[in-house]
Amino acid sequence: MKWSDVAETVAKVAPVVGGALGGPAGAAVGSLAARALGVEPTPEAVARAIHDDPEAAVKLRKIEADLEAIRIEAQASVITAEANGESYLQRNWRPILMLVITAIVANNYIIAPYLGAMFGSALTLDLPERLWDLMTLGVGGYIGGRTIEKVTRGSSGKGLMDRIKTR
Repeated sequence: MKWSDVAETVAKVAPVVGGALGGPAGAAVGSLAARALGVEPTPEAVARAIHDDPEAAVKLRKIEADLEAIRIEAQASVITAEANGESYLQRNWRPILMLVITAIVANNYIIAPYLGAMFGSALTLDLPERLWDLMTLGVGGYIGGRTIEKVTRGSSGKGLMDRIKTR
């Protein structure tokens, strides 16, 4: 039995861990899951533990929660490093990118149609699908980030970045 064989079983109780078992890091994730379940690091032992141990789902979900916390901390450290960078461009590349994309959208859907109606033609810029995706992600990240910042500031008197800096 291979780790990919037990991936579907694990995914029923812990989707992230199960998905990782089917990928290139399957053996490493399988060992981590086996250690959390207190069994030998084999696919068979992990599958047996999931069926026999009523706490198996909780143990595997803990791994997922720990991995998510590590991911969030890593993202926060990147954002903190960018915000504290010495270069203006390093600190502001994300807002600049969002402003450029917003300017292209404003031109194509507000300014160009108006000028085209007045003068017969106007310059529009092609906005590939990937840039739409990037803009959607950026706006969603900005709104989510501001929401977290406001909630954190409201509950603690300090913003999220203030709390990250003090850690």
